[in-house]
Amino acid sequence: MTDVFKQKHPSVLYIEKWMEQHPQLIAGFSTRNGGYSPQPYDSLNLGLHVQDDKELVYKNRQRLTEMIDVPITNWVCSEQVHGTRIKVVSGEDRGKGIKNMKTALQGYDGMITGEKNILCTAYFADCVPLFYFDTKRKYVGIAHAGWKGTVNQVAGKMVERFQQLGTHLEHLSVAIGPCISDVNYEVDERVISQIDPRFQTSQVIKKVNDRYLLNLKQLNVEILLQSGVLRHNIDVTRFCTYEDHHLFFSHRRDGGKTGRMLGFIGLFSR
Repeated sequence: MTDVFKQKHPSVLYIEKWMEQHPQLIAGFSTRNGGYSPQPYDSLNLGLHVQDDKELVYKNRQRLTEMIDVPITNWVCSEQVHGTRIKVVSGEDRGKGIKNMKTALQGYDGMITGEKNILCTAYFADCVPLFYFDTKRKYVGIAHAGWKGTVNQVAGKMVERFQQLGTHLEHLSVAIGPCISDVNYEVDERVISQIDPRFQTSQVIKKVNDRYLLNLKQLNVEILLQSGVLRHNIDVTRFCTYEDHHLFFSHRRDGGKTGRMLGFIGLFSR
């Protein structure tokens, strides 16, 4: 079975089937390879909020723009606070956060747009990337879902916001991108206690000493299904940021000192 994310370049994976069906769409996820940053951010670190040289991060971002053929001035970046706030972005938001965090959208972990020539972005190193595409009305969105965002159901809140914008659920496609897999994501009772009881039995494996393995990918699938997204419209990657060390940064594997990958989606006039 092939993965929804296809690596067409050492630095980028694309949601190929979406892009083949909709030529104006670009959607994908960067790898850690092909940039300028030194260890432990080697080499294509795209996050400004880690302790990497900011000039090198911007240089990495510019390199990625060449690969995906989207000017960096079309990017929109958010602060990401492990919350559930969602911003509907417009042309006036282009360029926010591309050089420093002060100009990024503050306090948001999700963004949606119905306008062309805007690249919605989010940054990851184990957290769950959630990509959204209304195939009928041509709205796109992306959300950053760590364990806090997941248990507080940012996945479902994104669906609600799409519906408020006029999306019909039968036209909403969602892809879950590379993140940490359940066998590598051990958490404690504090995390498990915050998960909706409906999902605890199926998405949690109890170990010893009040430790658990949590399946973030499947938990987000369950939340999406409860929100009305059709199962055949949900794709889940098999990539694991923890295990695929040659491709991805991992906050947990790398002891918290590591770079960030970029998830991106947008519609462009070509």
